[in-house]
Amino acid sequence: MLRSTDISPLSLLLARVDSVADGEPARDTIRSGFPSVDRMLGGGFRRGDLVVLAGDISSGKSALALGFSVRASAAGQSVLFLSGEMAPERVLERVIAIESRVAVDELRQGTLTDIARATAGAAAMRLRDCLPMVERLPSDPMDLGSLIEARPAAGLVVIDSFEASLGTLPESQIAARIRELKRLAVEQDRAILTTVELPGLRGRTDRRPTLEDFDARTGLLREAADVVLALYREDLYEPAQDIAGATELLVRKNRNGAIGYVDLYFYASWLRFEDMLDPDS
Repeated sequence: MLRSTDISPLSLLLARVDSVADGEPARDTIRSGFPSVDRMLGGGFRRGDLVVLAGDISSGKSALALGFSVRASAAGQSVLFLSGEMAPERVLERVIAIESRVAVDELRQGTLTDIARATAGAAAMRLRDCLPMVERLPSDPMDLGSLIEARPAAGLVVIDSFEASLGTLPESQIAARIRELKRLAVEQDRAILTTVELPGLRGRTDRRPTLEDFDARTGLLREAADVVLALYREDLYEPAQDIAGATELLVRKNRNGAIGYVDLYFYASWLRFEDMLDPDS
């Protein structure tokens, strides 16, 4: 039994381990909401970590990052979602499509059936008190750190996307921006996840993203990241009925655990990912 006066770092760690129930994630862990992903990552995203979600153009990076955000919020975690590509209203439109399983185009155009309209309304009511905080990325990249620091409750910060967060920063300042993101994660005890585009995959036989696909502008991010996730959807390159929606989420780097992959399924019209081994009801 640990004494209350024993406050060495090792004792604090052991006390934290003792306080976690069998099979439950550590208190510094934020569930992604996808059971297979959480198992692969030792319970979920870890506070203090910088996580990268990479993939080809239109592979679903934003949709999956938003899916992580919505599920973490629904589980009671405060989440900040920063979008460099969409206004907050457009992001929330996608949230309703994801959670109601309603086609986002029909939602946007107002062509829903009565049943779909009721389903979307019910999803909106259910999410009213457990939405992520959605804001635009600041136009000045130097304001990003200040914006994150001004939302101290957010245990998970999602930046969509890394390239958008850089603005017109020269390459000489990109390394400083990456170090700042990692500093914010560690010093403010948050998990920070950012999406990254990896173009140039289409000209080869195996189009699964690898760590070597990060270019000079994003390579330092790969080095600083604690976890690198990569999306691969074969139907982007070989459209066929039997593979439509099948997705591999590859864990290409994991400082604190295993690498490998999990199987997801992407419902493109809903912008919704689901866990193939533990599908949603």
